[in-house]
Amino acid sequence: MAAVTIDRRKTAGHYPRSQAPAPSAARRLGWAATLACALVGLSGCGGGEAVRERPPQTSSMSRAPESRPLVEPTDPAAANAVVIRAIGLVGTPYRYGGNTPDSGFDCSGLVTYVFRDMLDVRLPRTSRELAAIQGPRIDPNRLAAADLVFFGRQGEVEHVGIYVGEGRFVHAPRTGGTVRLDRLDGPYWRERYTGAKRVLM
Repeated sequence: MAAVTIDRRKTAGHYPRSQAPAPSAARRLGWAATLACALVGLSGCGGGEAVRERPPQTSSMSRAPESRPLVEPTDPAAANAVVIRAIGLVGTPYRYGGNTPDSGFDCSGLVTYVFRDMLDVRLPRTSRELAAIQGPRIDPNRLAAADLVFFGRQGEVEHVGIYVGEGRFVHAPRTGGTVRLDRLDGPYWRERYTGAKRVLM
């Protein structure tokens, strides 16, 4: 894979407002806590298949989070831009084949949009193509903000999200849902985790 060139004009002070509906107070508090953790730490299935099963709705406050080491991204400013934009899209409706805030997102559409919008990085469109890009495969305990995390079954990648730190990732999970934050250590996602790739080097 060719080295990723980042247009600094795209990362400096460019955090477009989300088109998502106003979240509840509890959800805003959860997002604020996650964003604060991400900032401290940083000092699409499109064209393929949608996730077929409905992941269980779990409360991340009902269990102690899995402890993960803090891994500094290679380019903290670029990773921060990706994380903030991804979190800002939480609540955007899922739409199979969607790749903009106005149309909605599928999983790989969300990933490609965030990297293109914030860093002018062009990534492959499907989760399988994203999993195949050249780059180091990352151990789950060495994940850094803005790494791509993949999920599937029997060795087949079916889903992708953006790791945002503290064991959480942003993704567009299914028809009828919205872009959301989930934990990697949740039973549904832990069971289907297939690996991670680092795009920002």
